[in-house]
Amino acid sequence: MTDTAPDLTRFSINQMTVKQLSLPELTTACRDLGVGGVGLWREPVRAYGVEAAAKLVRDAGLTVTTLCRGGFLTAVDPGERAKALADNRRAVDEAAALGTDTLVLVSGGLPAGSKDLGAARERIAEALAELAPYAEEHGVRLAIEPLHPMFASDRCVVSTLAQALDLAERFPAHQVGVTVDTYHVWWDDRAPEQIARAGAAGRIHTFQLADWTTPLPEGVLNGRGQIGDGAIDMREWKAYVEAAGYTGAIEVELFNEGLWARDGREVLAETAARFAEHVVQPHGG
Repeated sequence: MTDTAPDLTRFSINQMTVKQLSLPELTTACRDLGVGGVGLWREPVRAYGVEAAAKLVRDAGLTVTTLCRGGFLTAVDPGERAKALADNRRAVDEAAALGTDTLVLVSGGLPAGSKDLGAARERIAEALAELAPYAEEHGVRLAIEPLHPMFASDRCVVSTLAQALDLAERFPAHQVGVTVDTYHVWWDDRAPEQIARAGAAGRIHTFQLADWTTPLPEGVLNGRGQIGDGAIDMREWKAYVEAAGYTGAIEVELFNEGLWARDGREVLAETAARFAEHVVQPHGG
């Protein structure tokens, strides 16, 4: 490929990376830049209208690689649990309407006043037992995403791929698998063997990229670095998932205030170029 035509065959832009773009702006920019995949988020999709969004991406020739997000399944209160399950069923419906087979799950943090991580993870399994068959009926797979341990208390009690797979393996692979996100697992020396474990069972449902840069911003959630700006060897992680049999789309999902403050089309073009440079091209390419 030439410098002016990078290989973007597997590249997908997660909507959050360029959240300053409206859905019509995003689809137009993707079409203009030759980006064929997009990962969508429920909030902007619902604001635009699920059916209208589905038509928009379909008419633009885009493939919806994932929908983010379902999950938050750790509540103890029966009313809260019922509400969470209902919301996740709606998320499955939305994913099916958008034409994606993968709903990413962020499992949820510790309930207020609790310090019991094990019990919280067990409640996730109980919820999955209800949601996984429903998702299968709609042609949607659930992809448990482990988040970095700094989010264990408030956002996701599933912190490692091993923990995610321990949950997923209670269910058929075509119902429940995992999300491999470099930002969340790059620090874990067991992650490569867990990627192999997931791949052997057909449970790598999506692969996402974000770099790790320090210092993290206050609040830490929006600290995901642009590809190539941080400590993660993206080629190495791509090699791990490919050795495990993953051949699907590779999403770049960045939560970054600095990127959001810039022109969205410029950020999209830069992200595609960084993907080509740091993920596709060999070292020194």
